[in-house]
Amino acid sequence: MSKTVEAPNGGYRFIPGVAQYSAGVGALPGFSIERVRFANPVPLRQGFERAAEIIKGAGRPLTAFAACELRSPAPFTESGFKSFNAEYTGVLDQWGLLKGGANPVARSNVCPKVGPPSEASFHAFCYTIVAPNAPDSFVVAGSGEAPEGKGDYRDHAIRLGDTSPAAMLEKAKWVLGEMERRMGAFDGTWSKLTGVQLYTVHDIFPFLENELAKRGVFHQGLTWHFNRPPVVDLEYEMDCRRVFSERVVEA
Repeated sequence: MSKTVEAPNGGYRFIPGVAQYSAGVGALPGFSIERVRFANPVPLRQGFERAAEIIKGAGRPLTAFAACELRSPAPFTESGFKSFNAEYTGVLDQWGLLKGGANPVARSNVCPKVGPPSEASFHAFCYTIVAPNAPDSFVVAGSGEAPEGKGDYRDHAIRLGDTSPAAMLEKAKWVLGEMERRMGAFDGTWSKLTGVQLYTVHDIFPFLENELAKRGVFHQGLTWHFNRPPVVDLEYEMDCRRVFSERVVEA
């Protein structure tokens, strides 16, 4: 089971990940995670500004920012992804979220194949609120079919360049295992989730029943986004959550 660290002044704990994001966040006792989704993608800088307004409007500090879901125009090269992450984490640093020496904020960043945004944008974000006696809530960050923290994705991806049914099954099994590892840090199981999201442009029907269903992924249904992971040559990504308060807002 993954170890967690408490985020200073955040109202949540997190699974340490890589410099650009944590592997997941879970509300501390007395707090709950809320999810806000934008009706349409909001450009990154504007999305941060809007998130700050909502968080402050709820009477919470910016350090309550716990997770986000981003949409990008197309998969990044490895170097392009590093440049984007530097811009993204620069805002988190300004908000005081990186003071503990690690990035506590969970993240998914995927690329719609149809109707992509013209620039990196917010799809949704999560933050903590004070909520005595609230049920446990957590968000597991997105993961593609490659271990993180290895220096690059290409050299460590499962079945790189292979999108055959057998390869997609192997990729899916690796990602499903990673979801289970991460949610285990918050005593989570598929049956406890309130939302599961899958991102791929490839056919998942050959293993939809025998692999996903048998694990219990469909307990609350599955949202399949026709999106690619954020880095070139990755083909399959998932994230999941246990969040009881969600709303949709205009930009």
